Amino acid sequence: MPPAVLVSGLTKRYGGVVALDGASWQGSAGAVTAVLGPNGAGKTTMVECCEGLRRPDGGEVRVLGSDPWLASATHRARVGVMLQDGGLPASARPVRLLRHLSSMYAAPAPLDPLVQRLGIDRFADTSVRRLSGGQRQRVALATALVGRPEVVFLDEPSAGLDPHARLDVWELVRSLADEGVAVVLTTHSFEEAERLADHVVVVADGRVAAEGSLAEVTGGDRLEDRYFALTRRSVA
Repeated sequence: MPPAVLVSGLTKRYGGVVALDGASWQGSAGAVTAVLGPNGAGKTTMVECCEGLRRPDGGEVRVLGSDPWLASATHRARVGVMLQDGGLPASARPVRLLRHLSSMYAAPAPLDPLVQRLGIDRFADTSVRRLSGGQRQRVALATALVGRPEVVFLDEPSAGLDPHARLDVWELVRSLADEGVAVVLTTHSFEEAERLADHVVVVADGRVAAEGSLAEVTGGDRLEDRYFALTRRSVA
């Protein structure tokens, strides 16, 4: 099978700043791909190109075989996106918002089990503006999953969560991959990557510094040690 997500020779500039300089990697259906890199390395721009939120300057991006920038509404319904910041209407109440989003899909995921699994039922009547950061994270994750996507992009899905909620989210993410979904998550958490990732992509200076299974990327070392060795120049 072709990869669910294919990035090849991707380039992107902002004026005179090179954000991406020939980045290449791929993500498969039924697998969790963890994208790691320091702030400013280009990982957010790269994933936004995959989500169809930014137009590349060069190279190729294919998600489920389509160019996400030019993708149809039918294609977009097959892709879930969780943004770490923003995207949730402040005055909305979580379950009402999820019910509204669910109505837009032909075959949405069952809503009640998703709400209960993420603990959203415990703050269902609280407006988004009054939710804690961790509670908003759970609602944002639910909005990405309510359409039963074939590919889902998750930006720091466990950021701001308490330890119990973090484990619940990790279990949910793992179950998505086990059901055949292609999961791409960006993270700064080495523990998250080590627990979840079937495939690891390390980004530095707009390029992919390493890609492969956890064992292939680390070479038997700790992921944290290998990450800093690969990204030291970018961090400096």
